[in-house]
Amino acid sequence: MTQQSEVDAPAVPRPGTGRVLGPVRAAFIVVEGMWTWYRRNWRATVVSSIVQPVLFLLALGFGLGSQVQPTEATGGLRYVVYLAPALLVATAAQIAAFESTYPVLSGFKWQQTYHAISASPIGPAQILAGHLTWVGIRLTTAGAAYLLVAAALGTLTSPGVLITLVVSVLTGLAVAAPITAYSATIETEGQQFNAIFRFVVMPMTLFAGAFFPVEQLPVWIRPVAWVTPVWHGTELGRGAAFGTLAWWPALGHLAFLLALFLGSAWLATRNYRRRLAS
Repeated sequence: MTQQSEVDAPAVPRPGTGRVLGPVRAAFIVVEGMWTWYRRNWRATVVSSIVQPVLFLLALGFGLGSQVQPTEATGGLRYVVYLAPALLVATAAQIAAFESTYPVLSGFKWQQTYHAISASPIGPAQILAGHLTWVGIRLTTAGAAYLLVAAALGTLTSPGVLITLVVSVLTGLAVAAPITAYSATIETEGQQFNAIFRFVVMPMTLFAGAFFPVEQLPVWIRPVAWVTPVWHGTELGRGAAFGTLAWWPALGHLAFLLALFLGSAWLATRNYRRRLAS
């Protein structure tokens, strides 16, 4: 009787035998899950990530740009050459904004994948780190594909555009982190995202120096452009691509982007913990 009871009794886990994941390993497990989904659905992102910026480059750079003479405003360069690195930065900001809106709300509310992940040894901070790492990977691959097409079209002038690619990823992360922090607080169906794209992302893309120098804007609106990550990223990206980057302005732009990213990532971590604990 005693032996049979011991056989039928459920196994009791021994203390200390649970698996402990380091923060880096945990974050990359989240990335692995996102990659598993993406490799089956990547075709849905080709238009917005690669085709759209190339069409902008063709239409505005070669089309409209054929009517723009090289002047001091374009650094003495053809307009398409002036536009190419900035378009990389602006596209990274748009991709990052999208990846940090509906997918984040879906993780909390619709598919609730974040809640499922948090039931494992992976915590909220690691889930956020995995999300931002995935955004960085998306920006790197999309930006590299854009640069290959831009190079084939003869719009790149130096290897410095590789630094522009790094800058575009940092700019995208500086956009992704605050939007992710906000998305983690939304309880409704995400209608607020329409306002973000219409009144933040699109104006930031159009008026933050990507298509023309900010100095061409009225004086009263220039400070608004100066506090956007796209302006700082565009200044850095163009300077790296054209070899005109000065140290002190570059450090200022980098400090702004890093401060925005790190501060927003800290806030997003708090919001993830609060949301997943409820």
